[in-house]
Amino acid sequence: MAGRQFQPGDVIGPLVKPPVTKTQLVMYSGASGDFNPIHTVDEYAKEAGLGGVIAHGMLTMAFVGQMLTDTIGLEGDLRKFGVRFTGMVRPGDVITCEGQVTETRKDGEQQIVSCEIWASTQKGDKVVIGQAEFAVPIV
Repeated sequence: MAGRQFQPGDVIGPLVKPPVTKTQLVMYSGASGDFNPIHTVDEYAKEAGLGGVIAHGMLTMAFVGQMLTDTIGLEGDLRKFGVRFTGMVRPGDVITCEGQVTETRKDGEQQIVSCEIWASTQKGDKVVIGQAEFAVPIV
């Protein structure tokens, strides 16, 4: 998608991730240093009232970040990226990351793009919502 110019209302994504696995959660625990057992031990997560393990919120945020960097390409610059976690992701969930351009402006040789971003489960439940801003070269 490098070299693309954006307009308000343009859709970003979707990026559809394969089902989240328990192995993936264990690996992410090691990579992130977040060893909270609610992410890896069913019994512990059930005792905590979660009904079973849940994915790290930051893993879901990383999926959205992947969608953004795929969209802007190597020539782009992700300038702002913030989210709120609005739901739980469980093993087996398929996460779809999407966004929509809300505003664009020119800054020298770059187009600055603001957008709403989100991630949803296969049931349509939004588990992450937020905003991002990136710059891409004007072609």
